[in-house]
Amino acid sequence: MAPLVSLFLSGFTSATLLPGTSEALLLALLASGGDPVVMVVAASCGNVLGSIVNWLLGRYVNSLKHHRWFPVNEASLTRAERWFKRFGVWLLLMSWLPVIGDPLTVAAGALRVRFWRFVLFVSVGKSLRYGFLAASFGWWFSG
Repeated sequence: MAPLVSLFLSGFTSATLLPGTSEALLLALLASGGDPVVMVVAASCGNVLGSIVNWLLGRYVNSLKHHRWFPVNEASLTRAERWFKRFGVWLLLMSWLPVIGDPLTVAAGALRVRFWRFVLFVSVGKSLRYGFLAASFGWWFSG
């Protein structure tokens, strides 16, 4: 149970302003014989929950963006909002990407993307990423 909690927390922190290494932990747990489906679900759930925190920060961006601890700088937020206006909610499928993923989730909150729509697109993108990692690991180390 402790490895799953660690993976969930690592997934959560990886999607927020806190540092996290969920991909490395996922691969380490898979190497130690962890169930790939359970591991992918734990990492994805934590990562999506972290993105929900970003979405909430985005909802209150105008009152929070001037704080030093705010996870996204003004330039990144402006760039993410431009991309959002150009590509729409589909862009959230890319929320797993390093560097641009967090600003996308904050921008989604700032632009008032409906919560359940946000959760759906972010969940699909992030789950596919962890699923791909687990499948690649299994393929690479099989037989």
